[in-house]
Amino acid sequence: MFDWMAWTTPVAVFFVCIVLMLIGMTVWEVRSPTTLRKGFLPIATTRGDRLFIGLLTAAYINLAFVGLSGRITEWMKLEQEPTVWISFVLSMLVLGLVLRKG
Repeated sequence: MFDWMAWTTPVAVFFVCIVLMLIGMTVWEVRSPTTLRKGFLPIATTRGDRLFIGLLTAAYINLAFVGLSGRITEWMKLEQEPTVWISFVLSMLVLGLVLRKG
C-alpha cells in the first residue's frame, strides 16, 4: 500500500514526531482548554492553530530542502547531497518557535 513512498529513517521519524505531537496536544487540550493568544503571527491563535501552522511550515521546509538539495550540492561543490536530517532539525526548530512564540 505504501510502496510508492520512500520510507527512509528521517521520513519515518518525521511522521512519528507528528503523531506524538497530535497525541500530546489532544491530551493537553482535554486537561487544559486553550484560549486565543496573539504572538508574532498576524492572527490570534490557539495551540491547535499554531500546531497546524507549524506542521505546514515544517512540511514545506522539508519539501524545499529535498527539492533544492541537488542545486545546493552543485552550488557548494559538495561530493554528495546534504543529509535530510538537516531539514528535519531545521523544520522541528521552526515548529517549536511557532508553537512557543507564534
